[in-house]
Amino acid sequence: MAGLLPAMALAQGAAEQALTEGEALMTDAQRSQQRIDQLDDATRESLNRYRQAIQQKEQLTEYSKQLSDMVQSQRRELEDLQAQLATIEETQAEVMPLLQRMLNSLEQFIELDLPFLEDERADRLAQLKAVMVRPEVTVAEKYRRVLEAYQIESDYGRTLEAWRGSLEVDGSQRVVEFLRLGRLMLFYQTLDGHTQGYWNATAQQWEALPGGYNRALAQGLGIARQQQTAAMLRLPLPPVSEQGAAQ
Repeated sequence: MAGLLPAMALAQGAAEQALTEGEALMTDAQRSQQRIDQLDDATRESLNRYRQAIQQKEQLTEYSKQLSDMVQSQRRELEDLQAQLATIEETQAEVMPLLQRMLNSLEQFIELDLPFLEDERADRLAQLKAVMVRPEVTVAEKYRRVLEAYQIESDYGRTLEAWRGSLEVDGSQRVVEFLRLGRLMLFYQTLDGHTQGYWNATAQQWEALPGGYNRALAQGLGIARQQQTAAMLRLPLPPVSEQGAAQ
């Protein structure tokens, strides 16, 4: 028995040492596992940052491409606008003299036409002349205004119109009724209906009409004002005005 005790003590000491070493190894293993886990976390975080960086790079690349396409599109639009501006300048150089000739022709035509609505037509011409020299008004607007004036003058040739105004009759200014038959004839009649006349385009002056026309003129004034139904009027018409009456 005495010999077994030292052996048992040695065995127990070896066991305790082995246990201690095992615990140390386990501790080291746990620490190693913790370091491994920390490394795994750091690796995953780095991987996530890398993936985010790749995604941002792709997004920036796409955005850069979109910007490049936009710049190219804007450059093409700018080139188109420059070409259009050049064309507009050429068009203006061609159209403006044409508009001026049209305006001059319109002014000459009104001067040679029957003397009706003189103030209104003169004001329209003055406004057109003012528009022609205004740089902020587009060529298209100037062209539209000139055509509008031509259309108004054209419409005068297809209408019957009556209005009241002043006229020198027998050496004194009197208020009279004017009657315009298109741009064919222009008549006047005093308010009492006793005196009437017409514009002689050949002589460029007013001439008196016999009293026999006073009723026809009064009827024509009523038709023009839509106060009477349309009817045949016995009035002098060119070119037979010097020869007599014509229906």
